[in-house]
Amino acid sequence: MRKLILQMQVSIDGFVADAQGDTSWLVRDWDEPLKSYALALTEPVDLILMGRKTADHMLPAWAARAGDADIADAYTHRVNDLPKVVFSRTQTDHGWTNTALINEDLAEEVFLLKKSPGGDMITYGGGSLAATLIQEGLVDEFHLFVNPIAIGKGLPIFHLLEKQLPMKLMQATSFSCGIVVLFYQPQYHR
Repeated sequence: MRKLILQMQVSIDGFVADAQGDTSWLVRDWDEPLKSYALALTEPVDLILMGRKTADHMLPAWAARAGDADIADAYTHRVNDLPKVVFSRTQTDHGWTNTALINEDLAEEVFLLKKSPGGDMITYGGGSLAATLIQEGLVDEFHLFVNPIAIGKGLPIFHLLEKQLPMKLMQATSFSCGIVVLFYQPQYHR
């Protein structure tokens, strides 16, 4: 079965956005080792899953950077080339290349994608998509990019859990830009 990797930027206190949905506090000036880490996460991946709000923001930004020849943008080139699935309850049409839109039952669709042939899948969220994937026990790896800030209130991704979800820490890596990446494998009790 294909693995689903969750890569999310979070605050120290576990939020992916503040109470108004703002993410201006995220560290965006990643150092080269962090860019390499993110690129390496996509190596076994052949499909990106996203929520509509994240897609609205990220897909145009990635497309705009597609012409950059800088080696630091290898990640952008990689994610532009990968097929994508965007989950939306409201949107029925989009202008994104290499992207399918799914309005059906998210958990069932992701479960079917995991059972289909292919490489691993990665999701960048957003918060609602990530929370649902976590609630349904569909995430196989968590790569939490912890930003050096506490924001007090905001959008969590673990709030839909009905019971505790133990995690096994596989790796913790700090980067000079201030981000610490925590790589966990969930220990689901099914």
